[in-house]
Amino acid sequence: MRNAQGRGNSPKEKESPYRVNQDITSPVVRVVGENITPRIVSLREALDFAYGRNMDLIEISPNSNPPVCKVMDYQKYLYELKKKQKEIKAKSAKIEVKEIRLGPNTDEHDFNFKVRHAIGFLQAGNKVKVDVFFRGRSIMYKEQGEEMLARFAEACSECGKVDSAPKLEGKRMILLLSPKKN
Repeated sequence: MRNAQGRGNSPKEKESPYRVNQDITSPVVRVVGENITPRIVSLREALDFAYGRNMDLIEISPNSNPPVCKVMDYQKYLYELKKKQKEIKAKSAKIEVKEIRLGPNTDEHDFNFKVRHAIGFLQAGNKVKVDVFFRGRSIMYKEQGEEMLARFAEACSECGKVDSAPKLEGKRMILLLSPKKN
């Protein structure tokens, strides 16, 4: 016979989301499963039935009267559940936000260099956060910063769209670009 969860007693193992085998407390249970006629039996009979098939008894609906228990291989079920979660995680898009920093007086060459980087980031599927950082008294030239961010958005318009218009946050003016869907 297996122990309570059909596995070792390692302290690193997580607590089971279901009651399994000896952890089930109800004296009478409804037994269901593949190729099994649903029926109400005592817990002892249900456990013997599950062990006879070399399976586990898992309480899937503890609040019903009597509790519903399914006969299945618990380790196989956990493995398939983990596998499904891994597939879902792999399919989900991982979007990073790349940051590009400019000054209000950035010259043409540096501006074009940073635009090329931003286009590369957008083509790779990342969002781009462009900020103009104002140092000292340069905060008086907010218009230059807005103009620079507008030029930047225009230069990246083929592969990116503006998520949020330029806005001033403290000493930074921020523009957020996201990749266009192809």
